[in-house]
Amino acid sequence: MPDKKNILYFVIGLIITVVTVYFWRFELFSVAFLSVRVYDVVDIMAVAFVLYSLYKIFKGTRAAQLLSGILILILLSVVVRWAELHGMSWLLSNLSTVWVIAVVILFQPELRRILIYLGQTPFVRYIFSVKNLQMVGEIIEAVTTCQDRKWGMLIVMEGEVGLKHIKEKSTNINARVSAELLVSIFNPTSPLHDGAVIISHEVIDAAKCILPLSEEAHGTRMKLGTRHLAALGLSEETDAHILVVSEETGTLSYVHNGIMKRGLDDIQLRKLLNSLII
Repeated sequence: MPDKKNILYFVIGLIITVVTVYFWRFELFSVAFLSVRVYDVVDIMAVAFVLYSLYKIFKGTRAAQLLSGILILILLSVVVRWAELHGMSWLLSNLSTVWVIAVVILFQPELRRILIYLGQTPFVRYIFSVKNLQMVGEIIEAVTTCQDRKWGMLIVMEGEVGLKHIKEKSTNINARVSAELLVSIFNPTSPLHDGAVIISHEVIDAAKCILPLSEEAHGTRMKLGTRHLAALGLSEETDAHILVVSEETGTLSYVHNGIMKRGLDDIQLRKLLNSLII
């Protein structure tokens, strides 16, 4: 099924490319002395898409103020050049090199998040799937280790629905996914072992996350522990994919959309993670 989707995407992209190249300089309409061609529309749409993508990435972070400041500077530079204010134009052009360096230094986490976001696009993930396979191996190793030691585990892989409201009340980690880090977090002697770990874009975003408990207290859910109820509660509100290791039995469970599958083995876990990540 994924191969058929990739072929379909390729064919659609090829058709769009051919049509675009053929009509690239075709004039759509003109306003006074200004003629609007196909490539002008494409250029505007590309800029709008980039700005919207940056807005989605920066929304709810301190970098949102940075983006607003950059837009103000761009608009100001356009106005200054149009008004032929040569002094202000010189000042802004000299300041541009300074604030670019300041942005790189002060906002390294946000820039790293942008690169991770770009790396999660389907095209890039399809080409560079080796890195994804490495993360799958790290998660499997951590899960099997905690199962052998009967350590409770609660791993949340963020979906399309954001979990910012949960991350804000947790401990920020912002580190690459590794088996050693996951095992150390869920070590019972660790101050971070209570709660969940949230993984987003191949990065452990936060630990010690408190999840909402499932409100359905009837049936088999009466026998579930706090971790399983928390996993069910979050899956009922979001599209997150959640792994739970029982502290009593070492059994691995997978929770998504309010449905729990219990007793997964290593092979099933690998197939599951491959389908989610690659």
